[in-house]
Amino acid sequence: MSAGPSRFAHLGLGDSTLGALADVGYETPTPIQEQAIPLLLGGRDVIGQAQTGTGKTAAFGLPMVEQVDPEEGAVQALVLTPTRELCIQVTQALRAYGAHKEIDVVALFGGAPVRTQQSQLAAGGHVVVGTVGRVLDMISRGSLLLHDCRYVVLDEADEMLDLGFLEDVERILAQTPSGRQTALFSATIPPPIQELADRYLYDPAVVRVEAATLTIETVEQFAVPVEAREKAGRLVEVLDAERPEQAIVFVRTKIRCEQLFRTLRDRGKDVKALHGDMTQGARDGVMLAFKAGRLPVLVATDVAARGLDISGVTHVINYDVPTSPDVYVHRIGRTARVGRSGRAITFVESRQRRELAAIERHIGTDIEPWKEGAHAERKPVRARPRRHSKPRVRRDGQERYERLLVRGGRAEHLEVADLLAAITHATGLDGEALRDVRLLERFALVSVPAQEVDRVLRALDGQPVNGLRLHAERVRG
Repeated sequence: MSAGPSRFAHLGLGDSTLGALADVGYETPTPIQEQAIPLLLGGRDVIGQAQTGTGKTAAFGLPMVEQVDPEEGAVQALVLTPTRELCIQVTQALRAYGAHKEIDVVALFGGAPVRTQQSQLAAGGHVVVGTVGRVLDMISRGSLLLHDCRYVVLDEADEMLDLGFLEDVERILAQTPSGRQTALFSATIPPPIQELADRYLYDPAVVRVEAATLTIETVEQFAVPVEAREKAGRLVEVLDAERPEQAIVFVRTKIRCEQLFRTLRDRGKDVKALHGDMTQGARDGVMLAFKAGRLPVLVATDVAARGLDISGVTHVINYDVPTSPDVYVHRIGRTARVGRSGRAITFVESRQRRELAAIERHIGTDIEPWKEGAHAERKPVRARPRRHSKPRVRRDGQERYERLLVRGGRAEHLEVADLLAAITHATGLDGEALRDVRLLERFALVSVPAQEVDRVLRALDGQPVNGLRLHAERVRG
């Protein structure tokens, strides 16, 4: 076995889980994985304070698949998420982690047919990943029974608080056994989240990964001195000069987010907004479009951008100086994923120079002034995907799936997220239609609905991903 998975073996994971980790290319545990996995395997309740991008899904997901018994037909584990997008992301990860044990993971989220999800539950799901509203709905219908659920995870708990879901979370927890093991993960622990933990977790171990430990060494950082009245025009100049493949532009408030979005749109930019006053459906649509690479520029508030863990982000632009140095590190940590370089550009008004100085002291380096033309190596603009009518895919647990082999794997720096994004934006299929993704050294495997195989093969032929041209074929035998 390679050196990477053996590092995970030291945490107490079994052979089947280690095999799945080798398939998806995990090499070294992140700090939160090193701390949380042994605690969860030992049966402890855990509070994990960690930002997106620290590896928290594997931190709770790997112990979960270790403890699930595939021979037992009941729902044994539940992960609650605040959004549909995060629900799908966690579902895909857990399916990959549990592939060698043949663990059935069912996703429950709004916007999908209730009957389809009822059929998947009736077929015998071992693990349920769901948004709070749809899980509560399934419980009220009698379709989801949690009396055998012995492992519960609350993911992005502070976002559940922001969205007003905590009361519903408590109603769901009341349906699970009192002796369950519970893990709560949250970027921040405000008083209502601490009170929730005090009521529902038993003697929890606290694991913290501070924002400052996120890797920012591969992020080039620049400052743009600017007066308030000139900021919007200066931002357009920076975007024109930098030509980002994907950029997140951070603002402090929902109102400023909407105003800047409209300004950029009126100046011809392909841009969307993401903030807390949008409906859940609108937020999910924007996040999925950005994750799939169909949207180059996203204007967002910090709270709304939680859950965005996207490898294609090349630029983070702080249109408003962050409220604290930790927030700055968290923001710019959204670029330079998986060893790639990224660029962070912060707009600084004259009255904000002290805040910039505090950030520089925190990160231990000076932030250089941005100069137009300094970015000599231009990255090619990502080709826009062709439009599709959304296919009607019947997912009731009875449809037939076929396995595809895709040329390209870890050796070409292909990632599971890249492959899924390529398939979804080339075909119009949503992420929930794709199953059993396995990333090997030179190849990748993915299962797609049988009725969609020919269309997927045509759409993927020659599809560019990170400089690689994909080619897919049916797995024979």
